[in-house]
Amino acid sequence: MIGMFSGKNLYLLQLQWGRIAYKQDDPTTGYIFLIIIVAVVLLVIAFHFIRNGMSSSVAGKDKSHVTPRKFKAFTLYRIASAYGLDREQTKLLEYVFRTASVNDPERVMSNPALLDRHFKRAYRAIERNSESDTDVQQRLVRLFSLRNVIEASAGTGDSYSTKLAENTPAVLAIEQESYPVKLISSRGQIIITEIPRNALGTPVRIVKGTRVSLSFFTKSSKGFSFEGHVMGSLDTDHGPGLQISHSGKAKPLVKRMYRRKQASKKCEFSFVHLDESQGKKKPPKLIVDTKKFIGTVMDISIGGCALKTTAPVQVGSRLKLIIDCDDDSLINVLGQVLRTNRSGASGSIVHIKFLKVPRRAFNSISALVFGYNED
Repeated sequence: MIGMFSGKNLYLLQLQWGRIAYKQDDPTTGYIFLIIIVAVVLLVIAFHFIRNGMSSSVAGKDKSHVTPRKFKAFTLYRIASAYGLDREQTKLLEYVFRTASVNDPERVMSNPALLDRHFKRAYRAIERNSESDTDVQQRLVRLFSLRNVIEASAGTGDSYSTKLAENTPAVLAIEQESYPVKLISSRGQIIITEIPRNALGTPVRIVKGTRVSLSFFTKSSKGFSFEGHVMGSLDTDHGPGLQISHSGKAKPLVKRMYRRKQASKKCEFSFVHLDESQGKKKPPKLIVDTKKFIGTVMDISIGGCALKTTAPVQVGSRLKLIIDCDDDSLINVLGQVLRTNRSGASGSIVHIKFLKVPRRAFNSISALVFGYNED
């Protein structure tokens, strides 16, 4: 009896295993099983990526200087979404935060000076831990590109009412004419500037009550303008001055695409001509003139610069510029003249848009503008 019952159970067990084997031979079941395995593997990889947050292209092979993440991943991706960062930019931003052991990314993003301090630390880490100069330049391009994206996304604010510093460069607009001046003093709603001068260096006579506009840039490269009227001229400790009354608040100018920095860098430049003798089938060649001129770069950004020179430069001219930095390195760029302004008897201010910026020049200009090359 017991044997018959055991045999029956064995028969039923064999039947069940047979059904299972039959189902395993079903292609649809196999596909579903394979999909489940792939999904599990992808989830494990995604979890590992979110936890570690960096690729070797960002941190390099030497990650000993990078600390564990001290903030939530959701915080990082909320910041990335607000600034429109892509996946690679988000990973690079996390690398910056982890290099500096940041535990409150949102506070850092709201403070440009603090953000630059951490970016500078990442800049130094990349220089130390990269395997070659090519690797350094490639990684720095990504770092500065990210910093420019964040800079362009940040708001300028609604107004500017802080007291202006002495010697702040400004542009005084009177009807259709504009004159570069410097501020002598600023108190309340009264600003005193230099007396503007025309192209011959002669002081411009401005009638009392004339409406003017005074534009300037702050140390963080944000542009503003005051609307006011001339109260008259007066003598100051720095020479004759023009007294201007304004409303007390300045309106933001159109935000620049890139941060601009005041500078005083020696520059050598040559005119560049197009050689179209080969016809329309081939692109024209750029011919650099052998004659060289000198000037001084007054301000610079990754998009262009202002050059002071006594050389005759026409609007539309193409120039090859070699800018001498303080660390004895040279910045080579190709630019085109957008406009020129007379600067008294000392020459002209030439405003140049960069047409071609090599990778090394891009990094050198960016380090100069953001101050990362300073000790």
